[in-house]
Amino acid sequence: MTDLVLNETRDGIVVLTLNRPEKLNALNYALIDRLLAVLDDIEVDDVVRAVILTGAGERAFSAGGDIHEFSASVARGVDVAMRDFVMRGQRLTARLEAFRKPVIAAVNGMAFGGGCEITEAVPLAVASDRALFAKPEINLAMPPTFGGTQRLPRLAGRKRALELLLTGDWFSPQRALELGLVNQVVSHDDLMPAAIGLARRILRHSDLAVASILTAVARGVNQSIAEGLMVEAEQFARMAPTADLREGLDAWIGRREPCYDDSWTHIARSGEATTPRAIR
Repeated sequence: MTDLVLNETRDGIVVLTLNRPEKLNALNYALIDRLLAVLDDIEVDDVVRAVILTGAGERAFSAGGDIHEFSASVARGVDVAMRDFVMRGQRLTARLEAFRKPVIAAVNGMAFGGGCEITEAVPLAVASDRALFAKPEINLAMPPTFGGTQRLPRLAGRKRALELLLTGDWFSPQRALELGLVNQVVSHDDLMPAAIGLARRILRHSDLAVASILTAVARGVNQSIAEGLMVEAEQFARMAPTADLREGLDAWIGRREPCYDDSWTHIARSGEATTPRAIR
């Protein structure tokens, strides 16, 4: 049976590929469940330090939820649709948003509906110049259900988000960049090298510090500034007794490169690692 999520790890970076190209990588229930399970495994795998998420084939990152499967759940009643579709999708985007290792979406094509919501949820995203985004749920007479009514306004601002949510119009990768949905737009052939390069720039640093920043931002971004500052202080308190902070301070004072207890950090900083063979 074809694996719904392809998994390749090289040099501390795992590339996860949504693998339903014949369905434009639509998010059926089995794919969502598989991706959640893979994320659980990755979170406790010390070899993996960063995640790149992309789509199989040349056409789509993900066209969104599997409408045929979702429609069958709706036909069985609101409770079934809420349990099977809405809660499952929200579980996925919340998991990606709060993941304690950096997740970078490499948006290689169409990112509609749930595919767009994944892009909104992950901490970082790079888009191909062939990517295309849309919030088309309004065409089905429904709101987005994987977090799109909440995350997009926080990223883009209320009025700009509402224009996209209420019209269902597609928008370009350049527009996605302007709205804060992606960090960078590159030529299609440069997409994976750009995503890997971004991951490596992060891998130069302490894993514990990276996790603390991801946690502080994910937990604090939707709170008041006072509550967010408490989260920030809590994350510092967790770092204060660590060897990583001591090494970072000693290295700065000694005007040398820090040497954390992690071989992948050394490789990323020295530039010895090459582009992972499986994802060139």
